[in-house]
Amino acid sequence: MSEEFWVFISFLFFMLLFAGVGMASIRVKKDTTDDYLVAGRGMHPALAALSAVSTWNSGYMFIGFIGFIWMLGYSGIWISIISTIGQLVAWIWLYKYIQEQGNERNIRSLSSLVANVKGAPEAKMAAICSVAFLLIYAGAQLSSGGKALFAMLQWEEYIGILIGFVLVVAYCYAGGIRASIWTDAAQSCVMIVGSTLLCYVALTEVGGFGGLHSSLKGIDPALISIAPPDLKIGFSMWIFAFFLGGLGVAGQPQVVSRIMTLESEEDRKQACIWFFVWQTPFLILMIIIGLASRVVFPVQGDFDPELSLPYLAMKVLGPFWVGLILASIFAATMSTADSQVLACTAAITDDLIPEWSTNHKKTKITTIVMAFIATCLSLGAYFTGNNSVFDLVVLAVYGLGSMFIPLIIVRMSGFKPSSKHSIVMMTAALVTVIVWRLLGLNVHIFESVPGMGAAFIAHFVMVLKDKDPWLEKLPSQEKMVTFGVGILFLIVPIEYYYANNAPTSIDLSSPDPDSMWNLSVEFDYSYAEETIDISDGSSGIFLFEIPADVILATFLLNYTESNEGGVPTTQECDNVDSVYDASKVPAEFIESNLVNFSGQGCGSNNLGGFSTWSGHSDIDSSGYSDIDSYENQTSTINALTVEKNSGEISFDVSVEVNTGNFLNGDEGEEITISVTYVTVDDYTLIEAE
Repeated sequence: MSEEFWVFISFLFFMLLFAGVGMASIRVKKDTTDDYLVAGRGMHPALAALSAVSTWNSGYMFIGFIGFIWMLGYSGIWISIISTIGQLVAWIWLYKYIQEQGNERNIRSLSSLVANVKGAPEAKMAAICSVAFLLIYAGAQLSSGGKALFAMLQWEEYIGILIGFVLVVAYCYAGGIRASIWTDAAQSCVMIVGSTLLCYVALTEVGGFGGLHSSLKGIDPALISIAPPDLKIGFSMWIFAFFLGGLGVAGQPQVVSRIMTLESEEDRKQACIWFFVWQTPFLILMIIIGLASRVVFPVQGDFDPELSLPYLAMKVLGPFWVGLILASIFAATMSTADSQVLACTAAITDDLIPEWSTNHKKTKITTIVMAFIATCLSLGAYFTGNNSVFDLVVLAVYGLGSMFIPLIIVRMSGFKPSSKHSIVMMTAALVTVIVWRLLGLNVHIFESVPGMGAAFIAHFVMVLKDKDPWLEKLPSQEKMVTFGVGILFLIVPIEYYYANNAPTSIDLSSPDPDSMWNLSVEFDYSYAEETIDISDGSSGIFLFEIPADVILATFLLNYTESNEGGVPTTQECDNVDSVYDASKVPAEFIESNLVNFSGQGCGSNNLGGFSTWSGHSDIDSSGYSDIDSYENQTSTINALTVEKNSGEISFDVSVEVNTGNFLNGDEGEEITISVTYVTVDDYTLIEAE
């Protein structure tokens, strides 16, 4: 059986395992809206933390983040380091306030948290914006699952998206947030095992850390720089955006919902420890995998960097582990999409239509409608080609963070904004985030800086205009000046370093064309044949399909003198003529040595063949390996992986018998034509030492 079959079996096994864990939550669930949305506020800290890791990362980490590291190299590591610091601040500072408010005010949604009362105008606006961004986020998760299935099982992405919709609905009906958390925890444990193995094998594949570094340098020296190229607004602000992005985790309803499932402050502190103990090694593994994938797949071209992890797993791991990783990615993206859909449900039932907040049936119907809309958004992004998981996640995360974090911080400072005040702050953040993205400025600084900045500016303009007593709580002017000078002392050396050391650009097309690279290719062989009994003076048509993945096909015509009766010693081979018709052979087969056969030739007769690669004569059962310039190796890879349609070729074979003498009889001959198909199983391109 094919390797793809065993990948599917492994994938199915682990998906059933994860689904079983989620379905098991039915045994402890209660048919109440509170249990459905916040698990009765009694979740174990370890489960809540593992689920928060999975929900926060999921498709973004496995698909989008890996693609980001693939493109930027070492400089992409900043997003992990700085955002982790931001997340730590959120856990220690912001989550404490969020948990206290959730328990004291009995609220289940972030939109209620930033309002004075449930159903207030600012809560309704926050709910509408939450739903909009979360549906984009959920759509990105479904796209992640679709991309993973496409890469590993060659299923069309829309099939994975539709399967995801079914699983999201199943999770919701199983046990709401509890089913999602249990499933997250299970797949987190499985995924870290698979990721550790993938990291180890990938590092071995590229020659360890030394080989990884030298190969990245050979591809493009900019990949080993700690600063990205071409930042128009400065390096320090680019980094600061990641801190705000990490802080913005407290503005993600689907993550905050995990905090709201915890009962006490002690539970939150334990969950914090579990979160970082689990996430930190996971981030390190993903960084190494992302860098290794750039070495194994060095050229962009038609390659989608966001598929690096699935393709790398398929290249270096066996079917069992590939299925495990695929199932973990798919389960993580689906349970995260489920969490986001549930967060949409909480926002709608608590703030937009409060009368539904205690109606369990209507709550579930709302969830299904939200899942359907998210699926439509994901399908729309796929069919229009706008399905970059990283871009979709960044827009949603920084959009939500920019709206909610400034309001939470202002409330924590003791200021109680009016509905108008809150709406103005959220509007300023929302408009700025959208305009920033439309202007394309997000490639220089992610939306968190301008978005949160606009919200705080709006706040200070309003309190200064009203001369609000809250201003008296601010630090003295002297302290603020000292703080500003300290920030400048930090920014100036960073910008000086960037001005003098930043690379000019990252070349996503190719390394130095003249650098030497080792290309190793493994091939698969398959065979087919057809036999026709052709009578004297007649002909037969042999028709062979040419599958789209074939890079070489060779043909043999074979027959013996088997139909003649009479004196054996006087038997002679019949006359056979073969004429090929290659008009339906794809044009990508640029090399052809097809021949027409004519004459007496009992035994095997070579009819030639065709190939997409001029070096096909070097192909044998042991594979192909060669050291050559990067330019030549790239040409070889392009020839071996050229996209084409399937085709067909036919051979018109006629027979004229040759009896040998008048005593013999001959009615015709059995003619067999066989074909050998060669396809590429795997290839590795690594810079030669």
